[in-house]
Amino acid sequence: MPMPWAYRHASKDWQAFLADAKEALGLSSDNMTYTAVQGVLTAFRARLAPREVMAFADLLPAVLRALFVAGWDPEAAPKPWADRATLEAEARGLRPDHNLTPDHAIEPVAIALRRALRQIDLDRLLERIGPEAEAFWRVTSVSAGALERRIV
Repeated sequence: MPMPWAYRHASKDWQAFLADAKEALGLSSDNMTYTAVQGVLTAFRARLAPREVMAFADLLPAVLRALFVAGWDPEAAPKPWADRATLEAEARGLRPDHNLTPDHAIEPVAIALRRALRQIDLDRLLERIGPEAEAFWRVTSVSAGALERRIV
């Protein structure tokens, strides 16, 4: 069996995602972008049951998948969903002494994420998880055409 695309091109996929996220977030470095993305992913993951975490991880490109599950405690009870301001604050709370994440980071990360995935697969999974998950990754600031999947 040939090596799967996701592993053969993991670095290219990651660099494309990171570039999209950096641009959408308006940040100037990969390090700042990495922290913002990790904060957003962690805030989302904290609200999922283990089965949902793994289903979401299965959709992600290899490096993003690793980032999503890194440090995860599958025995921790999911946090309750919260309002957007609380979720944004939680994303900014990761490594607070070294975090330059903008106040509204979730939607820019969602833009980059949607460009990295088949949106139909993402939307089906989010619908199964629930309306809060759908709202978390909803994008309203750009057109559907701007969210088309990038082929690396």
